[in-house]
Amino acid sequence: MRFRKTRLLSFWMVVLLVSLMGTAASAVTSLPENTNIVADIVEKSSPAVVNIDTLKIATYRSPLTPFFNDPLFRRFFEDIIPEERQIPIKGLGTGFVFRPDGYILTNEHVVSEAEEIKVTFLDGREFEGKVIGSDSLTDIAVVKIDAQDLPTIPLGDSDAARVGEWVIAIGNPYGLSHTVTVGVLSAKGRPITAGDAGQVYENFLQTDAAINPGNSGGPLINLEGEAIGINTAILPYAQGIGFAIPINMAKSILDQLITEGRVVRAWLGVVIQNLTPEMAEKFGLEEAKGALVADISPDGPAEEAGIKRGDVILKVDGVEIPDINTLQQTIRSHRPGDVVDIEIWRDGKIITVKATLGELEGAPALPVLEKIDLGMEVDEITPELADRYALREKSGVVIVGVKAGGPADDAGLRPGDVILEVNRKEIKNLGDWEAAVSEVEPGETILLLISRAGQTYFVPLKAEEPQS
Repeated sequence: MRFRKTRLLSFWMVVLLVSLMGTAASAVTSLPENTNIVADIVEKSSPAVVNIDTLKIATYRSPLTPFFNDPLFRRFFEDIIPEERQIPIKGLGTGFVFRPDGYILTNEHVVSEAEEIKVTFLDGREFEGKVIGSDSLTDIAVVKIDAQDLPTIPLGDSDAARVGEWVIAIGNPYGLSHTVTVGVLSAKGRPITAGDAGQVYENFLQTDAAINPGNSGGPLINLEGEAIGINTAILPYAQGIGFAIPINMAKSILDQLITEGRVVRAWLGVVIQNLTPEMAEKFGLEEAKGALVADISPDGPAEEAGIKRGDVILKVDGVEIPDINTLQQTIRSHRPGDVVDIEIWRDGKIITVKATLGELEGAPALPVLEKIDLGMEVDEITPELADRYALREKSGVVIVGVKAGGPADDAGLRPGDVILEVNRKEIKNLGDWEAAVSEVEPGETILLLISRAGQTYFVPLKAEEPQS
C-alpha cells in the first residue's frame, strides 16, 4: 500500500513539473518579438555620431619670467630657458549630425579656441571641421564639414521626455570610439556648475547612463531614436550621475548659431539676489518670492526704466518671478529692443514700469550675488601669484585678499594661503572652488585644507550671509 502511494505521489510530481515547464515556455514565447530595440537604435544612430579631435595652442610662461627683466640674465639664459613657449594641447569629444549637409551639434567647450578640428565617422571617413557658431552660456556649438547626404539623428522634444524613461548615450569616452551606455532619465531641470570658469547652467537633464570625459557633445537618445539631449558634464565624485543639455534649448538657438554665429540675448542691467524669509519680512512681503535688485548697471535698461536698488521684481509681462533663475530665463527669452512690463514691489506698493531691453553683448550677464560671505577673495595660481607668494603648489586656489573681521580673518587665514580641499573635495582651480562653495548655505561650517609655507592643515570656516 505504501509503495502504491509513493508511485502515485511521484506521478503527480511529474505532472506538476511538466505543467510548470509548459507555463515557463508559454511565458518565454509571450515576450515581445523585438527584444533588441536598443541595439536597433544604436545601429541606426551610430553612423551619425562623430568623434571630434581638437588641437589647441597654449602659451606657457616660465616661472623665471621676473628674472628676464635683468639684461644679463636674459642674455645668457633666454635661449636655454625661453620666457614663453607655445604648447600644443590635444582634446577629444563627440558630436552628432543633425542636418545631412554637414551640420554637427557638439559642446562649446569641446571646440573652444581650437586651432584644428578633425571629425571622424564610424566608417573611418575624416573631415576638417569649422566652428560656425557657438554659445558659452548654453555650452552649445555647431561645427560644419564639407559633405552631403550624411546620416542624421532627428531632434526630439526634451520637454516631453519623462523621468524614468530609457535613454541611450553614444560617445567617445577616453578616445574609445562609439561607446554605448544605457540608463534612464533620472531628473529634469537640474542647475549645475561646470567648466573652468564655474559657469552655472540651468535646466539640465540628469541621467545614470555612464558619461565620461570624451562623451561631451554626444547625443542622449530616447527609444524613438531621437536626440533629446547633448551629453555635457559629469560629477567626478559621484557614480551614475551625468548631465545633458535639453535638446529644446539647442533647437531654440540653432538658427542664430548658423546664420549669425552667436546668440543675441536681451539684457536688463540689474544685479539680483534671491529673497530669504527674513529679508522678505524686512521688505514688507508676505512670501520670499521675487528677485531682489541689489544693484543697477549705469545707463542700462533698468536704470532708464526707473528701477531702483531695493526693488523686488515680481512679474515680467505677466510671468510670475518666484526667484532669480526665472527672471534670468524670462529675460533671455526676449530679444534686444523688446519692451516689457515689469511689476515691482517698492515701499509696500506694487508698481509697473516699462523697460526696453538692451543687448547682452559687451554687457555683463545678469549677475547673481554670492549667497555666502567667507570674507576672502581667491584666484587661480598664476606665475605672477606664485612668484609673489613663493608658492610651491601648481593646483588649488590662492587667497589674495582677506576682509578684516570677516570669517577668514577670524579663522587665521591670510593672503598666500593655498586652498587644496573644501569639505574633503579636491580643489584644482576656480571652477572647482565655485562649484564647492555653491553648495554651502549661510551658517554652515566648511572644512578647508590649507597649504602654507609647504605645510598643510585643516581650517574650519563658518559661512556668513552676505550683507546687502
